[in-house]
Amino acid sequence: MSGARIIDGKAVAAALRNEVAAGVKRLQATRGLTPGLAVVLVGEDPASQVYVRNKGRETVAAGMASFEHKLPATASEAELLALVARLNADPAVHGILIQLPLPAHIDPRRVLEAISVNKDVDGFHLYNVGGLVVGNTIFPPCTPYGVQLLLDTTGTDVTGKNVVVVGASNIVGKPMALMLL
Repeated sequence: MSGARIIDGKAVAAALRNEVAAGVKRLQATRGLTPGLAVVLVGEDPASQVYVRNKGRETVAAGMASFEHKLPATASEAELLALVARLNADPAVHGILIQLPLPAHIDPRRVLEAISVNKDVDGFHLYNVGGLVVGNTIFPPCTPYGVQLLLDTTGTDVTGKNVVVVGASNIVGKPMALMLL
């Protein structure tokens, strides 16, 4: 068994942020395009508010447009689906994130599947999840992809190795297991 190694996630994240910002500048210079990310928060969950605030800050820091949509916890599923439809149709919005969890009266699967596959930057749409199985997804799920990037930047090859994934959530555990296959 090899020795433990500390991965400097902050350094990896900083390098990735710089790479994304450079890519945004190239898009702006060559195509006159500023990528836009819409983040939707339903309700007042404190942790979700922090995540949304951080996503918006990082989006702007990378030179992208950030569109934040906050709905009250009492918003109906129909209202949320109507917002998703507007964001799907908006040419300034290139990516859509629905902050989970959603209030209990809203079916998250129905909402996530309403997002255009080409704008589903969380990788939660059924098409993207299915794409993990065959190795062809438009957007991989964010957290498992981040883990994969950490493994790649450290030169860690898991081919032929036994890997343990703790948890089987649809957001992290299952996609992580599929990506590690």
